[in-house]
Amino acid sequence: YYIDGQKTADYTFGMDYYFMMGDNRHNSLDSRYWGFVPEDRIVGNPVIVWFSTDKNKSFPSRIRWNRILKVRFK
Repeated sequence: YYIDGQKTADYTFGMDYYFMMGDNRHNSLDSRYWGFVPEDRIVGNPVIVWFSTDKNKSFPSRIRWNRILKVRFK
């Protein structure tokens, strides 16, 4: 991927923005196509937490087992 014309493998973006990934990774029009989404543009609530990690820990303790596949309703 390229950011501002520079090839990159990773990018850390500011708070209150989200990267949206489609369920068909290779053929989805998602944040890779239309960019990061500001929090105030998100409508709705998550239904399920598919996978969750803690970036401040190392593998395998990084995985938040207590959150994986949890159904969430507001």
